[in-house]
Amino acid sequence: MKYVTNNMKREKVFSPARAQRMLTALALSFIIYHLSFSPARAQRAQAYIKAVDEYVPAPGQFVNTMPEYAEGDTPADMARKCTELLADGERGMVTLGAYGGYIVFHFYQPVVNLAGQKDFAVWGNAFANNAEPAIVMVAVDSNGNGLPDDQWYELRGSEYDNPATRHNYSLTYRYAPMADIAWTDNEGTTGAIGRNEYHDQEYFPLWLTAQGQLTFSGARLPDNASWNGSQFLLPAYAYGYADNQPNTLADYTTPNTEGCGMDISWAVDAEGHAVDLSYVDFVKCYNAMNQQCGWIGETSTEITGAEDLHAEASVEAYRERTTGISRPQPSALSPQSSALSPLTSLDGRRVTAPRRGLYIRNGRKIFIH
Repeated sequence: MKYVTNNMKREKVFSPARAQRMLTALALSFIIYHLSFSPARAQRAQAYIKAVDEYVPAPGQFVNTMPEYAEGDTPADMARKCTELLADGERGMVTLGAYGGYIVFHFYQPVVNLAGQKDFAVWGNAFANNAEPAIVMVAVDSNGNGLPDDQWYELRGSEYDNPATRHNYSLTYRYAPMADIAWTDNEGTTGAIGRNEYHDQEYFPLWLTAQGQLTFSGARLPDNASWNGSQFLLPAYAYGYADNQPNTLADYTTPNTEGCGMDISWAVDAEGHAVDLSYVDFVKCYNAMNQQCGWIGETSTEITGAEDLHAEASVEAYRERTTGISRPQPSALSPQSSALSPLTSLDGRRVTAPRRGLYIRNGRKIFIH
């Protein structure tokens, strides 16, 4: 290598050991730079939905209007329209239609499961005595393809063990243009999503009419509607469902993260056995009510957004899983702590006053800011 200083030309030859140290230093600088500006770090403030993956509503009086269907729209187009309404905290509104209609979405990073805490909230348009509950399910991208095609787990809400809840329920709707939409369930019951004078568009999702019918399966929650002589009352269930409790507390400003919050620790498999998930990649909400309420029509879930309730922790957990590098709290960095092994540099030297960079503790890399 040659360089010129003070008008003097000098030639310096590096030994192989010196060249190796320089290459190591350059590599470490690149790693630190990459970690400092990685997508996970850039997502630190992103607590909301990033994108909607699937949108398949059941027939209903708001279908084809929330979001609005345009001739020629495909399922991908409708999912994109849902994303535009819900992503990044926009708080638009998407209808799921009658029983079974669903939406699938993901956040900017997998949501970490923190013990004893609600992990994410799903926002709807419920208010006092107007709950239209949807069951919430979660999935981990186990096959790593970025698609919601993995095992789904139900979050066990307050009505899971209610004898009136029907598990393994299934219902099929049949398309009839601009007419009542007839349905039949797996219990032999029949009915229809009736048209009304307030909504004159097609009630069957128009981008799915070529199928001729739609079948949805899951659980059916108990009916919650009653008539008090002047109006229908639809009280909320205790916990664990979307569009079930108001988005805010009584002051109309404080987010109701308790009532609308979901705990990943509630997850159960198809047999009702608890499942230990450290994080989830996808969330699914489906209308779990098959209920007609006179002139107000079918009970239809609406979704207005969702939020990771501890996005910072989710980002840190994601960073650790994907890089193998953890970032301990400052209190854990003291090499004098008897509970911790000493910090060492990457070449094995003990470090008593760590600065920003990569180190080793207990055989594991950590990154100190």
